[in-house]
Amino acid sequence: MQMRYFSLHHLRRAVRVLRHGGVVAYPTEAVYGLGCDPWNALAVARVLEMKQRDSAKGLIVIAAEIAQLLPFIGALPTERQLEIVASWPGANTWLIPALSTTPRWLTGQFDTLAVRVTAHPVAAALCRSYGGAIVSTSANRAARRPARTALQLRRALTLQPDCCLVGACGERRQPSIIRDAQTGRVVRAG
Repeated sequence: MQMRYFSLHHLRRAVRVLRHGGVVAYPTEAVYGLGCDPWNALAVARVLEMKQRDSAKGLIVIAAEIAQLLPFIGALPTERQLEIVASWPGANTWLIPALSTTPRWLTGQFDTLAVRVTAHPVAAALCRSYGGAIVSTSANRAARRPARTALQLRRALTLQPDCCLVGACGERRQPSIIRDAQTGRVVRAG
């Protein structure tokens, strides 16, 4: 996972795409992800269209560091915060109460937002270079197998992202574990 297949030029291009409302594909801990600016309703709608995903289900937002998630999430009791922080960076997604300013196109029908500090070097570099968190959802149509390579990504989607950062996915074979931040309960096993 340390080998880098993308250049700084590709990374800068991906950041420009994000800033102009586009969709970027990139490797994560387990699968290729589709990402966009979480504050851009049109970009998020495009991701949902690409996936043929119901907007009520909500989306995951990833970041390179916790500070990038703070514009979206509320506070938790200290003991819960410690458990969450100890699980990052990594393939641990937490459902944390969303701030009232967090867009509904991210939370869907829920009062929580799924968030993760990624351990994948490509996804983290993208968030760092972009300067904030990004939407991160598996690159596949709903109920289909997620892509683990750039070629699988191209074959999996009828509508293609605006650019793709090519790289190896992490060792995980399953998407991230999702837990409820208030209770610690596992919502989706990884």
